[in-house]
Parts: sequence; structure tokens; C-alpha cells
Amino acid sequence: MDIASAYKYISSTSSLSLHGSSSSSLLHFSFGEMGNLCNGSIPLEIGYLRNLTYLSLSNNRIVGPIPSALGQLTSLQSLILWGNQINGSIPFEIGYLRNLTYLSLSKNRIVGRIPSALGQLTSLQSLILSGNQINGSIPLEIGYLRNLTDLSLSSNGIVGPIPSALGQLTSLQYLLLSGNQINGSIPLEIGYLRNLTYLSLYNNRLVDSIPITLYQLTNLEILDVDNNQLQGSIPQEICNLANLTSLYLSQNKLTGSIPSCVGSLSKMLYLSLGSNLLKGPIPQEICNLANLTSLYLSQNKLTGSIPSCIGSLSKMLDLSLGSNLLKGSIPKEIGKLFDLSYLNLSFNQLSGPIPILSATKLRIIDAGNGCNKISPDPFEGNSDLSPYMCPTPLTKIANSSRIPYYIKTFLPIAILFTFSILGCLLFSRFKLKNNHVSVQPTKNGDLCSIWNYDGKIAYEDIVAATEDFDFRYCIGVGGYGSVYKAKLPCGKVVALKKLHHLEAENPTFDKSFRNEIKFLSEIRHRNIVKLHGFCLHRRSMFLIYEYMEKGSLFCNLRDEVNAVDMDWTKRVEIIKGIAHALSYLHHDCCPPIVHRDISSNNVLLNSSFEAFVADFGTARMLDLDSSNKTIIVGTCGYVAPELAYTMIVTEKCDVDSFGVIALETLMGKHPEEVLSWLSSPTSLVNMKLVDVLDKRLPLPTSQLVTQNLVHVATLAFACLNPQTKSRPTMKEVSEGFLSRHTSLGIPLWMISLLQLMNREMHIEGNTKTCDV
Repeated sequence: MDIASAYKYISSTSSLSLHGSSSSSLLHFSFGEMGNLCNGSIPLEIGYLRNLTYLSLSNNRIVGPIPSALGQLTSLQSLILWGNQINGSIPFEIGYLRNLTYLSLSKNRIVGRIPSALGQLTSLQSLILSGNQINGSIPLEIGYLRNLTDLSLSSNGIVGPIPSALGQLTSLQYLLLSGNQINGSIPLEIGYLRNLTYLSLYNNRLVDSIPITLYQLTNLEILDVDNNQLQGSIPQEICNLANLTSLYLSQNKLTGSIPSCVGSLSKMLYLSLGSNLLKGPIPQEICNLANLTSLYLSQNKLTGSIPSCIGSLSKMLDLSLGSNLLKGSIPKEIGKLFDLSYLNLSFNQLSGPIPILSATKLRIIDAGNGCNKISPDPFEGNSDLSPYMCPTPLTKIANSSRIPYYIKTFLPIAILFTFSILGCLLFSRFKLKNNHVSVQPTKNGDLCSIWNYDGKIAYEDIVAATEDFDFRYCIGVGGYGSVYKAKLPCGKVVALKKLHHLEAENPTFDKSFRNEIKFLSEIRHRNIVKLHGFCLHRRSMFLIYEYMEKGSLFCNLRDEVNAVDMDWTKRVEIIKGIAHALSYLHHDCCPPIVHRDISSNNVLLNSSFEAFVADFGTARMLDLDSSNKTIIVGTCGYVAPELAYTMIVTEKCDVDSFGVIALETLMGKHPEEVLSWLSSPTSLVNMKLVDVLDKRLPLPTSQLVTQNLVHVATLAFACLNPQTKSRPTMKEVSEGFLSRHTSLGIPLWMISLLQLMNREMHIEGNTKTCDV
């Protein structure tokens, strides 16, 4: 449908004529955001909708220019034309929309300058023009927009310097000017933006040094000035930015040394200082950055040795120190970085042996002659490194080369002798057993079927599949046991849950183990992890689960790459899956089952980010006639508050935990602070939903996705009601996800947490293609 036809349809169904009337009651015009793409141009007649407050035509195939008639919509508060093929320039008539608070024209083909008339939009809070072909300089009149919190002009052709007038935008939280041709220096006035959390200036032509005033921005979380021509040294004052999670200063002309105080930036996840002219050693204090996942110092002139303490940075994924002047040996502690997926130590002056690497995420290729090789070679260009028979020290190869000769000679003989004796003993017992058992299962049996194999044989196969529970196969450790990844003889990859040794000897834990088998053997639901089998061998106990490629929701939310891959749609589906699983346990099982430990650690994700509830080790069958009094069991931060004083377990305990995990999924972190506000609801009045949503994801532009987010947040707050009886049941929550709801009456950024808590945004009804 073309946009003109859509307009005519809405006009006719709203008792409007194409010539309109200033008394029109139409307030909200949203089209095409749910899959039915509009094409054509924006009709001039749209200017007759004088009372319109919300206009969204985003993510369509609209062409042609923005009509100047839009300037007649003086009641408009939100204008969203994102993701079309709109061309031409921004009409100066946009400046007439004095009530406008949100303007998004990004990802179009808009050309020309930013009109100075935009400076008249003094109510504007968000101005998003990124991803166009806008040229010219940033108008000084932008400085009049004192209420602006979000300014994005990225990926255009803007030239000239950053105007000092931007320093007047003291409410600004996001300033994104990357991907332009901006020149000159960063103005001193940038230091006035004390509320700034995200400053992106990368890929421009900025010169001179970073102004000292920038280091006054103590709320800054992301500072990105990569790929400019900045000079000077990195001052000690950078360590004033205690909230920094990401610091990108690469591809500039920075000199001097890396300040040692950088180790005090405890929230740092990404530190990128590569492709500069930095000298001196890598400071030992970097090892204090316990949360660091990426360290990029390549292509500098760094000297000295690699600090051995880098091996203590257990969350490290990318370590790049190549093309420097580093000397000495490669510290063996680097082998402890199990999650390392990229390593570059090439083209230095390193010497000595290459340490054992235990990382399993490095890219391995076949180098021939029975050898494997890391690609690209992280050790290339270090002529004094001791060579191996195989080019790279993969764990098995390196272990072989370091074992003393006499051990390599006599140990196999001793092992062979020992196993010969054990084999004779086992054969004797096996023969004796056959006198009493008429049928003996076939070796390995059918390990892919539940219960259909002998426990002892399963144990032997599991030992072989995990190389006797080698740490390399361990993918998690919980309160009850360790989880290993294993490939069974039939070729199936499974997750193996093995109880800790002491717990396996404890009758109480033995009972929990048998309870878990009982529960899971009877459960059939698409959002509950599947149990393939079990093993009882001597005093060792195992559960064999379906393997989940992505691991726990907890880890994915804290992994920067996976967190971004989990867009808003995936996150809503994850929350729905958890709700459906709990509804099944509470209302479709007889008697009902309460999980009692719902947390993001106990929700697993497959390769498609589908959610599966796992770990029923603390679950118990509910006898509705009993008091259900118990010790407090569960994960700190997810336990229902009433358990602290009533000690009574009900389904509503799981409901509260679900509310926590739903908010955690939306926020990208545990909602500890938000939970503390629930006891004083008035504190939620000024807190907006957009303030707590995961800032690693862009705010949704689709009206449908926005509605779903608000719907999920509303249900989450209902589940967190301090009054146990006022919480919905999981069946009501599950059915709530299946119901359809009307469009929102106000933009996303205006919705407060108090409105969600009071369910003011929870309106049932039917959703049409065009929301009016």
C-alpha cells in the first residue's frame, strides 16, 4: 500500500476529509512498522492533521522529500521517519514544530545542510539524523536546544569544527558525531556536558590534544575517538573517568606512556590504544582491570616485557600486543586465559618457549603432518622464540614436548601394566556376574535414549568423552556439581552434570539427585531443558542433558557480543519462554512443581537464543495440603522477599523470581537498584523506562517491538508486587503474552517506571496494522 492510500483510508475511517479540519481528533498516525511496508511519498494532505501528536512512518520504502506541509502539524511531539529512502533536504518549516520532543530522520538519503531553524525546537530531547548524506557544518543554533539529551549526527558528510555552542547542552547524555569529516580540535566547552555518558567522535579529522576539560565528564561510560589525528599524551586525569567501560583512542598520533592509574578504572571492559606512538612498558596496573575483555595495544613502540599478571584477567577475549618492541619471554600465565578468542603477539622481540595455550575459542586450522595451527599465527615475527615440531603450542602438543624423557618412556609401560592387572580383575568379576545375569547389555548400548543403557558402561564412555573430566571440558560449576560438555559414542553432544564428590556421598544430595531424575523424566515442554539419561556409578552421579550452545542467560547478558546479538525481539521471546515453562510447572503438572531457584544462571539458551529453564536440583513437589515450610533455597538476588520471614514456599516465590529475571533481561544487568525503589514507589515517578533499558542496544524504532517491551516491563513489575496475593499467577502471565494489546498513547521515552508499576500502560485490545 502506498502512503497516500493509507492516509486516505485513515482519513475516511476517522470521519476526516482530505481537506481536513483543525478540529480533527486524530492524535496518533503510525504505519508500516509491523511488516506491511508503505511506499510512495508522504502526501501534502498530511499537513491537515493539525492535532496530530505522534507521526511514525519508520522502516518503510517511502521516497521523495519531506513535505514542507509537515510544518503545519504544530501539535506534533514525535516525528519518526527512520529507515526509508527519503531524499532532498530537511525543510526549514520543521522549525515550526515547537512542541516536538523527538525527531528521528536517520537512515535515509537526506542531503543538504542541517537547517538553523532546528534551533527553534527548544522542547526537543532527541535529535537523530545519523546515516544520511547531510553536509555542511553543525549550525551554532543547535546550542539553543537546552533540553536535548540525545544528539546523533553520525555517518554523514558533515564538515567544519565542533561548535563550542554544544557546551550549552548541559542535559546531553549521548553525543554521536562519528563517521563525518569534522576537523579542528575538540572544544574546551565539551567539559560542561557533565551528564554525558556516551561520546563518539571516531572516524573524523580531529587534531590537537584531547582537552583536559573532557576528563571532568565523570559520568562518561564510553569514550570513542578512534581514527582521528589527535596528538599529545594520555594524561593522568583520564583516571577521573571512574565509570568508563570502553576507552577507544586507537589510530591517532598519541605519544608518551600509558598512565599506570588506568588500572583504577575498575569498570573497564574495552581498552583500545593501538596504532599510536606510545612508548614505555605496559603498566602492571592494567592487571587490576578484572572485567577487561579486550586489550588492544598493537602497533605502538611499547618496550619491556609482557606482565605475567595478564594471565589473571580471566574474562579476556581479545589480547592484541603485536607490532611493538616487547622483549623477554611470553608469560606462561597467558595459557590460563581459557576464553581467549583472538591473540596477537606477533612482530615483537620475544624469546624463549611458547607457553601452553588452553583457549578453545582460537581459530585452529590443519597445518599438515598431523599438526594444527592457530590462524592467524599470533607468534609470527618473533625470531628468537623456541620452535616446536608443530607450529603452535596447542595443549596436547605442548604437553608432549615438555614431559621429561624418562616419564615419556616409563609412564606408558607402568600404565599398561596397571591396566593389565585391573583388566584381569574386572574380567574375573564380569565372568562371575554372568553366572547370575542371563542378559548383558551391548557395549555402549543406546546412549541417546533415556534410561536405555547400563550405568557402568555409561560411566566408562563418559570418562572417555571428557578425558577423565579434564577441566577443558568443564563449561560451568554450580552449587550441586560441575557441568561438562561431552560427545557420546553415538555422536550426540550433551551437557553432563556431575555432582561434587563430597555431595555424591551425602544421602541428602542423593535424594535431591533422584528427585531431579523423577521431575525431569516426567516433564515435556519446549522451554524446559531435555533430560537424555542418567548414570549411577559407585558413588558418582550424573545427569545427561540436552546441550545448549549459548550457555546461560547470565553469561550472555554479560558478554558484549552476545548481548548485542540478543536484540529486543529475542529478549522478549526469551522472557516469554521462561513464563511458558513456569506456567507449565505450576499449572499443568500434578501435583504442581515449584522450581525455587529461578535465576539467569538457570536459564539456558540454544544457538537461536531460545530459552530453556534448567536445574531442578532444588525443586520439590508441592503438597498443597502441607505448610511447605523449608530452609531458604535459591540464588541471592532472586529469592522472593517473603521467604525471609515466612519460610513458606509457594508458586508465588517463582513469580517474584520471574519478575527479577524479566527486568534483568531488559536491563542487561541485575535490577538491584530498581528493586530497592519498589519499597518507595514515589521514587519511580521521575525514572523513565528508557533510563534502565540495556544501553548496548539502540532504542526500538518499531512500534510493535516498543509495545512488546512495555508489555513485558508491565508484567515484570506486576510479578514483583510486595503483596504476595497481588502477584499474578504464571498462567496469567503466560496468557498475558498471548493477548494482543493496543498501541501506546505516548512515546517510549515518556513512559515512567511508576506508570508501569501502576499498570497504566497495560491496555488490552486489538492491534491493527495502522495504529491511530
